[in-house]
Amino acid sequence: MIRIALIGCTGSIGRQTADVVRRYPERFCFSALACGHGGAAFEALCAEFSPAVALCSEGGFVPPAGTRTLKEGEEARLFEGCDVAFIAAGGFAGLKYTLLAAEAGKKIALANKESLVCGGELVMRAVREKGLDLVPVDSEHSALFQCLAFRRDAPFSKLVLTASGGPFYHLSREELARVTAADALRHPTWNMGAKITVDSATLLNKGYEVIEAKWLYDADFSQIEAVVHPESIVHSLVCFEDGAALAQLGYPDMRVPIQLALTYPERLPCEKPLDLPALGKLTFLPFPEERFPCFSLAIAAGRAGGTLPTVLNAAAEEAVHAFLGGRITFPMIAETIECALGALPRENAESYPQLCEADGKARSCAAQYLLSHGK
Repeated sequence: MIRIALIGCTGSIGRQTADVVRRYPERFCFSALACGHGGAAFEALCAEFSPAVALCSEGGFVPPAGTRTLKEGEEARLFEGCDVAFIAAGGFAGLKYTLLAAEAGKKIALANKESLVCGGELVMRAVREKGLDLVPVDSEHSALFQCLAFRRDAPFSKLVLTASGGPFYHLSREELARVTAADALRHPTWNMGAKITVDSATLLNKGYEVIEAKWLYDADFSQIEAVVHPESIVHSLVCFEDGAALAQLGYPDMRVPIQLALTYPERLPCEKPLDLPALGKLTFLPFPEERFPCFSLAIAAGRAGGTLPTVLNAAAEEAVHAFLGGRITFPMIAETIECALGALPRENAESYPQLCEADGKARSCAAQYLLSHGK
């Protein structure tokens, strides 16, 4: 029985992780459940799975019998009784839990991009020092992990991350200025939360994944490439020195990489196999950096390193929130990020409190820009 501490249990990844546990109740259980915003969904999960401990950041949660409610400041106790820390919380908030899980010496199944985007240096240092198993859950990084025979230290020539292109790949700059939040939330292949869906529409999400790949596989940015693959069947590829390339294929369903992160190298039945004749063809298109500047901004921040990826992410979170609320146009997401990156100096990333301070400054800077330039 694998005991899982699931952080971010009510989000899209958290709900699909619960589906995996329901499918194999003899293999998995939840030792802890945590979320930022509770409500009926959180209470239902706690009632169904009876974790030993539960935490809701906003409070106001009455636990079922047998479950202890943790308070603010007790977050580390979420990992006391687990075998795997599954970090599915969204945004910068997830970094704290990843670092706490690493401090506790736990295997980490990482579905929170910001942990490596903002705190890659801190996280990977802890992983190396403690000899921890860090398993990527994102479909693209799970694909790379599989193609590298479940080794993050395997040799390679190039990593190729695939992107669906989002709903706006074929739109001109003029058309992008007129898209709405409802338009952006219509992702062509994946069912995800609102923030990451908008990040996929701006292609910022793919920039985040490039930064993640740098940390996960000790890759230089020159060794990482992104291509558009509208069908979302090839989840990523690894190229080798002899010219060969290995790819991982499958229908777009996050339950596959979620389950594999918990069981690898063992594979259990999960979703239906590919029907290749029904697919017909697979398409690969060039990456449209010139029309989607969020990607280039992410790469620039990743190359600069230090606190700038934290600034990037904080400004993006503020800008996407404003876009979803109808307060800014789609192109202003990139403009807000560029403003924050230009206004705040780079510092070496040395501690979590320092990154929290950089996060706060970037949010303040972005908020001021949005106030003066929004609708």
